[in-house]
Amino acid sequence: MGRSSVEVTTSSYKFTAMAVTALSAMSILIIACIIIFPTPFSNLTQKFFFPIQDNKNSSSVQEPPLDQSCISRSQKAAYHKSPSPVPSPYFLSKLSDYERRHKNCEPFSEPFNKTLQVLVTGKNVPSNETDSDPCRYVVYTVNLHGLGNRMLGLSSAFLYALLTNRTVLVDFRPDMASLFCEPFQNSTWFLPDDFPFRNEFYTAQFRQAHSFGDFLMRHNNVTQLATPPSFLHLYLSFNYNNRDKLFFEDENQQFLQGVPWLTLRSDEYFIPYLYLMPRFRPELERLFPDRETVFHHLGRYLFSPSNQVWGLITRFFDAYLARADERIGLQIRVFNTTSSPIPLVMKQIWQCTEKENLLPQLQEPTTSPSAMIGYNKTASPATTKAVLIASLYSEFYEEMKFMYWTSGAVDGGEVVGVHQASHEGSQHSKNSSHNMKALVDMYLLSLCDVLVTSPWSTFGYVAQGIGGLKPWMLNIPNSKDSVEKPLEPACRRAVSSEPCFLRPPSYDMRAKVVVDTGVGLDPPAVHCEDVSWGLKLVNDQKID
Repeated sequence: MGRSSVEVTTSSYKFTAMAVTALSAMSILIIACIIIFPTPFSNLTQKFFFPIQDNKNSSSVQEPPLDQSCISRSQKAAYHKSPSPVPSPYFLSKLSDYERRHKNCEPFSEPFNKTLQVLVTGKNVPSNETDSDPCRYVVYTVNLHGLGNRMLGLSSAFLYALLTNRTVLVDFRPDMASLFCEPFQNSTWFLPDDFPFRNEFYTAQFRQAHSFGDFLMRHNNVTQLATPPSFLHLYLSFNYNNRDKLFFEDENQQFLQGVPWLTLRSDEYFIPYLYLMPRFRPELERLFPDRETVFHHLGRYLFSPSNQVWGLITRFFDAYLARADERIGLQIRVFNTTSSPIPLVMKQIWQCTEKENLLPQLQEPTTSPSAMIGYNKTASPATTKAVLIASLYSEFYEEMKFMYWTSGAVDGGEVVGVHQASHEGSQHSKNSSHNMKALVDMYLLSLCDVLVTSPWSTFGYVAQGIGGLKPWMLNIPNSKDSVEKPLEPACRRAVSSEPCFLRPPSYDMRAKVVVDTGVGLDPPAVHCEDVSWGLKLVNDQKID
């Protein structure tokens, strides 16, 4: 994996040493949930990273039983210094209900085969003639963008399925099939290889023939249709048009309830807009009383790394990060090195970390004995800090490593190690090895204590969301006009760990006007720090 570092820690770090021992308030809530809902909640706790305190011995923490098919599910709690925020009991109960529904409706089950016949024949039935609790589906089709986009799109699709009582299935191609464990134990979410239309999902013809937006344009009043179609395609990716965005009109959701099969393609985190829809808002507020933890809980529930990926994560963490007193993650995404030259971006990083006191201050290189304490084996460092750099480029790692190495010492006598797991040079989203390294980097960043991320980067959104971290977001130049002068401020603190919905609807087709969905709104949604027209979830803060 092209691993490199300034210092190498060879002793293995046992994950049990990092188990959280102070869980007072959180433990009481979780234990109460387990008493009320014993079986399903006990299983769900593994997926959310919180160890369960032993009632018989309040000083001990029980490790969940090891699931050999998905080791990360039972081990990942111990790799976080702080416990995960507690999901609401209502959210846990909804997940328990969902897992039962998924087991009943999974591929090759009798209800699945029955609903599949509706798709094959194209003969849907009116809603009053269906079963009392039919199996209805959302099939998530993977977009062609990076892994971060895919994880955000899939988490949005899953929440939509949860809100509409559907079963979510995924069409993972080989470049993603080995990244994650199955999230629903004893059942699968993988779409069968011989599923109808599967080879057509990614063609322009499929979108044109089956998109919900175009269907609405062909039918002036869908409420007058006696029978909804057997399936429709929801296209919610970055280049969706105004017709596609009719999905977000509240009145159209009632019609979609009668469609048994929906395919959904998205590279967007569109959950903030679901909060703006009256149909879903009350249920969302019950599911997530703390709006700033929506992706945090969804991401930890859905995306447990596979055993192969988990091995890469833990071996790197144990060797290079585990023994540091503080871990600082730098996620650096440069989309164009011409408009955003690497030396200038590096300057922004130094200014940000210096102003916010995120990294130790460097001293001028010198050969005087008083400045050589960094090499004095008899002196004990004040603290040790590990800097993890996640970037497609190696230049950031090389410069920071060189600067801390040659300075001789840093203020306060701190020891700094700089590490980078991989540097691919460019993005290769269709390559399974590349996606595996990307997931390793995301997860390692989520284990840091402090995070600095890049604007517009879904990679950074995923890391901050899973880690529950409010990052400092770099102000990266993106035009030649700013090359001569660094941008101010160099970075700013995010108001929440939630990802940004980068391209929300901004045109009201019925009123024929451009609208700003983030103006004059009481939270839940405000404009993003890095994208002035984007939307992100907050509790009660406002972005200045």
